Amino acid sequence: MAIQSVTIVLVRTRLSSNLGAVARVAKNFGVSDLRLVEPAAPSDDEAHRLSSGADDLLERCRRYPTLTEAVAEFEIVVTTSSLRGRSRQRSLDLLSLPSFLQDVSPSARAAFVFGPERSGLTEEELARASALLQLPTVADFPTMNLSHAAAVVLAATRLSLPVPGSGERDSWAAAGEIEGMIDHWDRALEAIGFYDTGHHDRSLRDWRRLIAGRPLAVRDVAMLRGVANRILVSLKLKSRD
Repeated sequence: MAIQSVTIVLVRTRLSSNLGAVARVAKNFGVSDLRLVEPAAPSDDEAHRLSSGADDLLERCRRYPTLTEAVAEFEIVVTTSSLRGRSRQRSLDLLSLPSFLQDVSPSARAAFVFGPERSGLTEEELARASALLQLPTVADFPTMNLSHAAAVVLAATRLSLPVPGSGERDSWAAAGEIEGMIDHWDRALEAIGFYDTGHHDRSLRDWRRLIAGRPLAVRDVAMLRGVANRILVSLKLKSRD
């Protein structure tokens, strides 16, 4: 993986100053792709002032209506948080981040996702990640400034890049392909009465964490879709008997 394969995704960032400061940090570490999930702060004069020369990133940044659309083509999606106990997603710390990134194909693309200043990411947004990166802040003052958090994460990421992966790796599935597989399983689980408890959203979120709480190879996603499809086909044939 190269630093050019890394993208920063800011979800519902409120302050233009934070947007500008993150753009500066991204350029410090050679990241050229900055994405915003709406509603997000405008790239106004304040953002450009705080970017301190990273105006090109602000001018190129793309805006998306949802996080799902913003990360659809990425094989690795890492959400970030300084808070504990917010998710049952696979957890990483800064020490394990380099080995996590080194264990993927050099052609893989990674998106680091940062939530809004006040509330952080929602449970649904956290559930769509390959892993949750927890920043090692102290418990009585855990929340970091957005650009500071981005700087810490990108610094740890850059440390992982000089070490090449060993041998050829499987092709990794993009987030959009994984989401399509989850939708396929949603239909299969509905068909077998898995949601009889009445907790559809929570049950599906737990299922997503179980099977997609890490990067998945393309062939793994194809196999999982094949199983879901066989369930649906078998039930359809059985209903004809």
